[in-house]
Amino acid sequence: MMRFGLRAHDFGKLPLTVLADTLSAYEPASIQLALAKALSDTPSFPGALSPGYARRLGEAFARKHIDIAILGCYINPIHPDPEAREVGLKRFEEHLRFVRDMGCAVVGTETGSCNADCSYHPDTDSPAAFDSLIDSLERLVRTAERFGAIVGIEAVAHQHTLSSIPKLVEALRRIDSPNLQVIYDPVNLLPPEGLPEADGTILAVPSITTQRNFFRQAFDQFGDRIVAVHLKDFRYDHGRKLGDLSTLTGNLDTQGLLNMLAQHKPFVDILLENSDPYSARATLATLRGMSDAP
Repeated sequence: MMRFGLRAHDFGKLPLTVLADTLSAYEPASIQLALAKALSDTPSFPGALSPGYARRLGEAFARKHIDIAILGCYINPIHPDPEAREVGLKRFEEHLRFVRDMGCAVVGTETGSCNADCSYHPDTDSPAAFDSLIDSLERLVRTAERFGAIVGIEAVAHQHTLSSIPKLVEALRRIDSPNLQVIYDPVNLLPPEGLPEADGTILAVPSITTQRNFFRQAFDQFGDRIVAVHLKDFRYDHGRKLGDLSTLTGNLDTQGLLNMLAQHKPFVDILLENSDPYSARATLATLRGMSDAP
């Protein structure tokens, strides 16, 4: 009941056919494809996309029995420069227009920061930043509705406009459309200072019970809006979250997460992030074994 896949650009920026051949060796069910990051022989400048361009991409991976689960178009939807923000929004809308021609429905982004590079800025947590995000998302969702596509948003604790489960839920409430969905990354949502236990203490390694309660909160609050999952790992080092570890190399209760996904989101695409090409095949094999566990 699990569909495990990969993030294409973790395996290099390559010509299209070479990338498809390279990824097929790992037998992923699906991939996340970010054109500018993953492809060296395919133009990604604004205006380049067309139905023929999109079909060429989709067919190259389909021949290798790989689905495109997410078309990555990670922009800063609250960019402090209005002109740069407009360029990003138009680029995202272009992806929405042609994503269906790739055999995909979801165009994904994180939710930005008051800094141009999406790094931490204290004002990102302000009501004004949230309202600015809603304005951008509203525009993108209306485009998605016209083209039968989905805007997939990914929350990131501390750093981005949607930095917590309540903020993510509020955005979904403000824009009540089935064309706005969630790319769920549990590691991204973990607080940078640690995950409190039931008694308020913070352990260097959050307990399995606490982690599973954290997962359950997400499924209870927006589980019906999850369209894909990003899977990586984390650890806390002297009160600082290291949240960009390869899958199965940290402290994430991966088995507990897979069990909940099997129960609540069967056959959802689970895409590994920060994969090491040398260990990805073994990681995928281990995950497939875990997904068969009771």
